[in-house]
Amino acid sequence: QVQLVESGGGLVQPGGSLRLACATSGLQLDYYAIGWFRQAPGKEREGISCSSNKAGSTHFADSVKGRVAFSRDNAKNTVYLELNNLKSEDTAVYYCAAGNPLPCLMGQLTETGYDYWGQGTQVTVSS
Repeated sequence: QVQLVESGGGLVQPGGSLRLACATSGLQLDYYAIGWFRQAPGKEREGISCSSNKAGSTHFADSVKGRVAFSRDNAKNTVYLELNNLKSEDTAVYYCAAGNPLPCLMGQLTETGYDYWGQGTQVTVSS
């Protein structure tokens, strides 16, 4: 049974940082793309980053480019998203997902191909 569990969300002041973790089980992380998505209140879910697999590429949405870092620890079956210089507009529920590497290899940050999703972790940026 595949499971993805996000953690690391919370309340942070503008300009602050957080590191989100996505712990996976039931899949071999090397062969999957991992995507990070977020959904702000009243808005559609948007893709903000993906890593196609251990030999592939990583992409970032313009809304977060330069402020986020994506890393994988395949030995721990965990991926991380570090968010820096957070802004109020980063407030959202953040989700990780696992799926087919091809869309991410093509630079797509859509939900296409992602079969497994975590439950989400809330990030609130407020003073």
